Amino acid sequence: MTALPTLNTPAPGRAGSRDQVGDGEGSLQVHMDEKDRIEGALVLAVYGKGGIGKSTTTSNLSAALALEGMRVLQVGCDPKHDSTFSLTKEMIPTVIDTLAEVDFHTEELRPDDFVYEGFGGVMCVETGGPPAGTGCGGYVVGQTVKLLKQHHLFEESDVVLFDVLGDVVCGGFAAPLQHADRALIVTANDFDSIFAMNRIVSAIKAKAKNYDVRLGGVVANRSAETDQIDKFTERVGLKMVAQLPDLDAIRRSRLQKRTMFEMGDEPEVVAVQETYRSLARTLLAGTEGLSPDPMEDNDLFNLLGYD
Repeated sequence: MTALPTLNTPAPGRAGSRDQVGDGEGSLQVHMDEKDRIEGALVLAVYGKGGIGKSTTTSNLSAALALEGMRVLQVGCDPKHDSTFSLTKEMIPTVIDTLAEVDFHTEELRPDDFVYEGFGGVMCVETGGPPAGTGCGGYVVGQTVKLLKQHHLFEESDVVLFDVLGDVVCGGFAAPLQHADRALIVTANDFDSIFAMNRIVSAIKAKAKNYDVRLGGVVANRSAETDQIDKFTERVGLKMVAQLPDLDAIRRSRLQKRTMFEMGDEPEVVAVQETYRSLARTLLAGTEGLSPDPMEDNDLFNLLGYD
């Protein structure tokens, strides 16, 4: 096992401490139980606007980490349960559906019932979610973490990636931030993606009051240019850690249920493969924990665009 950087530096108001502070005005967050803390592995949470290519980015990053010799666990946190199919070549059963089959008696489940091996040995899990309009996605994520911990799957992983549902719209889908060392934001060079990124920065700032999570950086996806991203990151104190082009081979890889590492050896494909491997190495080496300040909506509106 390759030695990984120690990123869990204590933060003021750490979960479970007496000086814990709230996540923000009006917050109704359920705080993580200390016994559910993930120990040992480097934990990454990947966020971004819905449809921006977040799952494609996460799966290729998982593949790159595996090719670097890491034992990788990817947890898809979206009711659509489509995070991992480019790794497994199928839509795997979800944790919530598997639990329902045994009337939520977790002791009846084995890891083989909900963990599936994908490309490069990446272990893949899909949380699933409650039916539309019912339940809470955060509950499903929490139950998945408990199940994985119960079966010692975190202990058997060097890196854990949570691929989280689109825009952060509630505390439930911000729950993976309670476990993460670093959060990554996937964005394109457009207003809507950057607007969503600003909201995600707000969510991470709130969670950082009580948990160790810090921003690790921004991944520009489908972006030949990054001028608008650069304006925002410079203003709030963020850094771009990777840039991926709007390349048709990336789109086709998703349709073909493949990672980019299975898409041939054309120069433009190899360049993308190396971008993912470079990002993997950067994260393994340890990134600076960033604490950017989000912008007010109107200020962001006025910042972006052309004069």
